[in-house]
Amino acid sequence: MATVSDTKLKKLLDLCPKGQVCLSSWLNTHHISHDLQRYYRRTGWLESLGQGAYKRAGCEVDWKAALSALQNQTDHKAHAGALTALSLQGYTHYLRWSGEIAHIFMPRGHSLPKWFQEQDWGNEVLVSRTNFLPTGKGISGYQKEQLTLKISEPERAILECLYLVPDHFDLVECYHLMEGLANLRPRLLQPLLEDCKSIKVKRLFLYMAGKAGHQWFKYFNADHIDTGKGDRAIVKGGVYIPEYKISVPQELAEL
Repeated sequence: MATVSDTKLKKLLDLCPKGQVCLSSWLNTHHISHDLQRYYRRTGWLESLGQGAYKRAGCEVDWKAALSALQNQTDHKAHAGALTALSLQGYTHYLRWSGEIAHIFMPRGHSLPKWFQEQDWGNEVLVSRTNFLPTGKGISGYQKEQLTLKISEPERAILECLYLVPDHFDLVECYHLMEGLANLRPRLLQPLLEDCKSIKVKRLFLYMAGKAGHQWFKYFNADHIDTGKGDRAIVKGGVYIPEYKISVPQELAEL
């Protein structure tokens, strides 16, 4: 017959499998007390990632596991977005995870915990705190093996890429991504763009989508999208596009 300590240890190992991050508060709700967590750390079953977070001793974890823990063990609203979300869904097969930027989006007023910020995940993590799109709309679950992650669907992800240009993302690369998005859904894009608070994003999207010539663009109602007034210089010294009142790089205009 298993002892109480054996049963508790088995429960811990079930709750904190290899490659996963477990939050102290979450373990506590599953009857692995803070005292017991410290005991498992002393006896070599758990390793601390900083105050409030653990991993299985001797196992590697990455930023995706850490974000998954925040999403599934708390009510944190952060999600993987932009190019990261597109890559996870196979739209950027040439992308390498090692050394690439991990794009994380969250509403204003939210932040990542200290233990997350201070880890060396092997990737640069770029956090965007913004309400330019409605919280939760166009976000779905991604699963691979034991990892469960909330990420932007392609319709939201390309808008997040446009939000990051030109400071954190290249406009021409963004257009090449748009060219590959042949199956976007107008039923999701339409409300996202109608609720979008960024004039820059809306104008760039309409310009690039029209330029790419995808079939779905025909089922899109641009008249219901407020694109604001006045000119927007996305880059200095660019080519002016009068239909959308934006200035874009010459390389993009000539594609």
